[in-house]
Formats: sequence, structure tokens, C-alpha cells
Amino acid sequence: MRSTHVVVIGSGFGGLAAAKQLAKSDIETTLISANGTHLFQPLLYQVATGVTTGARIAPPIADVLRGRRTVEAITGYVTEVDAERKVVTYATADGIEQIGYTYLIVAAGAAQAYFGHDEWESRTFALKTLEDAENLRERMRAAFAAPAESPARTFVVVGAGATGVEVAGQVAELARRFHDDAQVRIHLVEGADEVLPVYGGTLSGFTRAALEKAGVQVHTGTFVTAIEGETVTVKDKTGAEREIEAGTVVWSAGVKATPLAGVIAEATGCETDRAGRLLINRDLTVGGRADVFALGDMTSLNGLPGQSPVAMQQGRHAADVIRGKTGPGTHFRYLDKGSMAMIDTPHAVLQPPMGLPGMTGVLAWAGWLAVHLYYLAGMGNRVAVLVDWLRAFVGTARPGFDGAPTVTVEPVPADAAEALPGLRVAGAPDLPRDVPVA
Repeated sequence: MRSTHVVVIGSGFGGLAAAKQLAKSDIETTLISANGTHLFQPLLYQVATGVTTGARIAPPIADVLRGRRTVEAITGYVTEVDAERKVVTYATADGIEQIGYTYLIVAAGAAQAYFGHDEWESRTFALKTLEDAENLRERMRAAFAAPAESPARTFVVVGAGATGVEVAGQVAELARRFHDDAQVRIHLVEGADEVLPVYGGTLSGFTRAALEKAGVQVHTGTFVTAIEGETVTVKDKTGAEREIEAGTVVWSAGVKATPLAGVIAEATGCETDRAGRLLINRDLTVGGRADVFALGDMTSLNGLPGQSPVAMQQGRHAADVIRGKTGPGTHFRYLDKGSMAMIDTPHAVLQPPMGLPGMTGVLAWAGWLAVHLYYLAGMGNRVAVLVDWLRAFVGTARPGFDGAPTVTVEPVPADAAEALPGLRVAGAPDLPRDVPVA
């Protein structure tokens, strides 16, 4: 069995930030990625709506880390962690392997939650993986090719956080700008009393007004109670129920930890919350282990939001402790740089930090584009996405929506074709069916 100084599990924002920070001190690091790519999740909805393509936002993690000679990237599922022996077991296309470590950083992200209705997973579309986005894009292409009176032309988006708002806004824009006769019907359902409830006030009000002007029917204070066939049943706070005939349901209403969180909890004695997230210590360590750090969406700490800036800052903090730039036991402090959400062209909302006044409209929209372009991995990808934006937002083209088929594409769970028996990390690569998983 080989060993390395640091094992990083996960190639999202947190894991990548940790690996890059460790490379600054030439610390031997092995990053284990379930899918072999660095997925830029904030732009998944743009893949689904044809603004850009999957290759632009999911470059191979080995390419992203090229030039950092002390960091090795491995594609595989982590199946077991032995915290006492300091050993990680993982499955690759070649079989089961093990690696020893001195420090472990776990940043495996989150999965979609369905609030006790797991049967809804097969009846809805999530946006957690590239496969999710591509499946939704195919359904949308079929929807726009369907007869105007067909339920296929009706979309229900559940959850009015940033993802839900962005999906609803972009579907409306797609129908308005590129399919004048589409007669697409869009419903946005949110259990809270406002869209973008974490923003509140003026920004939430502006977002709702912009969506409604674009033709989106917004239902706040409303919950989904049933999804059967092409019928979505919703109930508002007064108890009034309504049935919506819809061909496509996009689910963005909640998250839960991936199964790996349970593996880490058992290995370290760490407690979890109702969503399965690790209740980590204030220094980002797990349970009673000073050599195991966890971060990002799979964790819960002081009510921090499940956003990429949190994960990136946590990744750098854990790496700085390991490389001696920050003392052991130092509490993590999050620097809030603000939040933003796209609505449609040219509308967005931006919430600056420290209680500063929010920003809406064209300036917020331009700021959203600039920030997301900056954080996208790879100069080539940035240029390509910028060109895609010009084509989609200024021109008249949307990649993947030319020659829409007339067939109906059923929702496909992201793990349907790739699942292994036992533990699985979302978005993992194809592996032999006979690979044993602990």
C-alpha cells in the first residue's frame, strides 16, 4: 500500500482550493475525484438551457492541476475510511486500492434531498451533475418541439433559491427569444413567502417582479404534496390545493449529504444533522480527529450557506493548517463577499457583504457574468464560455437547441447507468460491475 502526506477527497470548489493551497508548500497530495473533473456547478443550468456546453464547465481535474507537481489526481469512488490506521479505500476502473495518509481533507459535496419522498427522484430533474444538466436539456428540446397545448410545454420548478430562479428565468428567456410561438408555461414553487428567501426585501421583490414580467407564474408559501405522472399537486398555506399538468419538473428544493458523510461520521465519531451533514468543529476538524478535516456542502457549521465561496475558503483554511501557515485548532472565519443570482438577460440581483445596499438590473447582471467567468477553471474555457454568452445573450444561437427532436426523453437519475452495489458518490465514472464496494 502506498501513502501520501495529504489525501483530498472531492474535486469541487473546496477540494480544488485545498489542493492548490497545499501545492504552494510542495506538500505531497493525492486528490481522489469521483468523476475525474472539476464541475463548475453554478453554470449547470446554462448547460441545461443551451447557453453553453458541458465540456466548458467540467474540465478534467488533472488538467486543472497541471503544473502542480506535488499534486496527483486519481479518479475513483472512496468506499471506506479507517481513521485509526489512516487509510482510505477507493474503487477505480482497475479495482480496489488503498492509500495511507498523514492528513485527510473530505470535500465530497451534497446530493439532492426530496423531504421523505425519494420516489420523486425518478419523476423530476435535479441539477447536481453534468448528466443531470444534459438530461434536462434533452427534455427541454423535446418540450419545445411538442404541440402548444401539450403538458410537455409546461415546466414546474420547485424551489426558488438561486438555482430555481435561474432555471425559471432562463427557460422563460429561451421561449421568448428563440421560440416565439412556443407558448411555454412556467411555474416556480417556493415554500417560503419570498423568492430568493435568503436575500429578502427589495432583492426578493425585484426578482419576483422580473420573473412575473417574463411570464413565470410564481407560487410562494406553497409546497409540493404529490407528483404523479404528469400531474404536480401543490398546496398553499391556506390549505388550498391545485393540480398542475406538467411535462417537466425541475427539483431544486433541498440538499442532503452524500453517503460518504456517513462513512466519515462512523470512522471518526462525528455527529450529523437531520440532512446527514457532518457537524464539524470550528477549526473544520471532524469528531475528535485533529488529522481529518471536512468542508463544503457535506458539513454544517454556524449556519454557513452551502455556497462555493464558503467551500473554497474552508479548503484554503484546512490546507494552511496542514502546511503550518495557521496554527492547529484555529477557528475558521468566513469572509462574506456577497451573493448574487441571475434572472434573465439583463436582470440579476447582487447582495454585497456587510449590509450594504443590494444591486439589481444590468449592473448586477454584468457583475454576475464577470464573477462567474473569473472563477471558471482554464483560460480556454473562459474564452469559450464568453463566446457562448455573446451568442446566447446578444445573438440568436443556443448550443444544443438546433434541430430539436420530436421524441420525448424520460427523466434519467444521474446514477441509473453507473451505480455500483453499496456506496456511490454522485457523478462517478463507469466502473466494472464486479468491483466490490465496502
